[in-house]
Amino acid sequence: MIYGWPMTEIAPYGAWKSPIGAADVARGARMLSFPSIAGDELWWQESQPDEDGRVTVMAAPLSGDGPGDGSGDGDAAPRVLLPAPWYVRTRVQEYGGKSYLPVPSPDGGFDLVFANFADQRLYTVPATGGEPAPLTPGDHGYRFADLVLSPDGREVLGVRETVSDDGVVSRAIVAVPLDGSAAAHAHAIRVLVTGAQFFAFPAPSPDGTKLAWINWDHPRMPWDGTELRVAPATGGVSVADATLVMGGPEESVLAPLWRDDESLYAISDASGWWNLYEVPAVAGVAPRPLCPREEEFAGPLWWLGARPFAALGDGRLAVLHGIGGLRLAVLDPASGALTDVDLPGFRVMADALAVSGTTIAAVAGGPRVPWSVILTGPDGSSRVLRQQAVGAPDPAYLPDARPVQLSAGPNGPVVHALVYPPTNPEAAAPDGELPPFIVHVHGGPTDDSVPVLDLRKAYFTSRGIGIIDVNYGGSSGYGRAYRERLRGQWGVVDVTDAMNAALALAESGEADGRRLGIRGGSAGGWTVLAAVTSGLTDSAGPGTGHPPVFAAGVSYFGVSDARMLAKFTHDFESRYLDGLIGPLPEAEELYEARSPIGHVSPLTCPLLLLQGLEDPVVPPSQAEAIAAELAEQGIPYAYIAFEGESHGFRKAENNIAALEAELAFYGQIFGFTPPGIPPIELS
Repeated sequence: MIYGWPMTEIAPYGAWKSPIGAADVARGARMLSFPSIAGDELWWQESQPDEDGRVTVMAAPLSGDGPGDGSGDGDAAPRVLLPAPWYVRTRVQEYGGKSYLPVPSPDGGFDLVFANFADQRLYTVPATGGEPAPLTPGDHGYRFADLVLSPDGREVLGVRETVSDDGVVSRAIVAVPLDGSAAAHAHAIRVLVTGAQFFAFPAPSPDGTKLAWINWDHPRMPWDGTELRVAPATGGVSVADATLVMGGPEESVLAPLWRDDESLYAISDASGWWNLYEVPAVAGVAPRPLCPREEEFAGPLWWLGARPFAALGDGRLAVLHGIGGLRLAVLDPASGALTDVDLPGFRVMADALAVSGTTIAAVAGGPRVPWSVILTGPDGSSRVLRQQAVGAPDPAYLPDARPVQLSAGPNGPVVHALVYPPTNPEAAAPDGELPPFIVHVHGGPTDDSVPVLDLRKAYFTSRGIGIIDVNYGGSSGYGRAYRERLRGQWGVVDVTDAMNAALALAESGEADGRRLGIRGGSAGGWTVLAAVTSGLTDSAGPGTGHPPVFAAGVSYFGVSDARMLAKFTHDFESRYLDGLIGPLPEAEELYEARSPIGHVSPLTCPLLLLQGLEDPVVPPSQAEAIAAELAEQGIPYAYIAFEGESHGFRKAENNIAALEAELAFYGQIFGFTPPGIPPIELS
């Protein structure tokens, strides 16, 4: 008996009783992102699971003595700046990003400028409350993101995406007047830069005479190759006429920030790692590396508006850096000295910082700490203003995140992963039983998994189901060469790495090799479906002869037909697969060979398919197609579709239903009965 705990209950792995319910996880699905400092307040975006996932902007005072995490403890709880039905979310590039901007108001306070999800118009409203007033017209197919204030304070600059009635998409950097004149007259919006398919990071120089930005074109993605260009800020400039100061087809440049009126700081992976440089704002002068390291100082550009470094009031830079996760440091650009900020418990930072003087705002987390909005400074003193999880469980129920490095086959490269073992202080399995383990595959696929408390993982591990989070080849966080392991090899490298991770656990005696599962969403769902339909992968695609590795698979809005994804997905990702598989139509046969659709066989394991019916990225037809093949082959499966859900579930009730269905599915396949969870019907 452990002091303070009742007698340990002996129960099969998977059937342990846990205080972490699906409702706790759903409440913990509150997403925190994009902090900004507005005078004496910190603002950030936050989703509201109990309001169907509505995103709003929260505010909390910078000063205080304790945490204001919304629980009622500490100093002042955060306040909601924008009540329902207003919904702060932009659809630019469909993934969106930072969708608001604090703007100084004439009375000395701040106004909130935001993109409203329902109509994608920009609105403004005083932070003290009132009825939002439109800044942009509502009938032109406009969407706005990556907002910054002009130096004179009269306009908001940003990326404008225009979607025509027939679905053609174009983008430009524009200036929207804050006086509201463009709400009725679209011509009042000044077009500053055109001539590229994608734009990001509009950055006016301090004196307002120059404008810097990032641009790129299909078929490249922003982690493949981008350009940093500079032009006069007078407007009407084409990319072709602007000065290229950094970047190219095989160099990814991110996050320009003006150092002064003649030079910038920017991040580039020219060395093979996203590092910081000082860049003269003229052509032909070599950038100066500030702190060359085989580490990343940024992550991939999926969402617009995140700035991974910022200038402190004393001229130093607050930066993020690391391998397999970013941590906070202060960089002296003159000497290159990099000093980590000591933040106990917060091992990982989201790649968005905000700074005022020496105050640094960030979203941070760790293995025992959920994503949290924090304030800190160079000395490491910190304060938590908000946490993702509402009422975190006793730490004894939380698994440790154990980093491991696996081999991708004989003489193959190292594969990075995080192991989360079953953890419950009140339960143990019968002698001799090994736990089931689930391989978790992150989305992206150019994304990564980091060691931050995730109640979704704890929901399973506290019940006796282990998780291994695999950062397969192609994941970010480990340099460009590791990302490019997936070039032309999607459906091969990711599948092989996931299989090898599961087999390594079984061979070490940590997992039951007969009860290995795999789960993932979006691109992770593709890897799930490919892994259970391929059997054996080689450079061409699925083959035969390898005994099945996985006994169960769970796909959240996963891709089953790469051809349909390439042909019908949204504009941002419409050429993504050129680099992951190959260009169409030349690579048509390779798409057919790699795609899970058409390869369901009697060896395919049972599957659970979870899908939002309003998903513009991976439409329901992808899940329906694989479900039809499973039915034809007589493979047990369940297909659960959710009304009103897009790419990623936002409604609390749907997250609860999906999680409980997943646990019930594992129980039915692996042979245990999870307490209090009803079974699901398998077709």
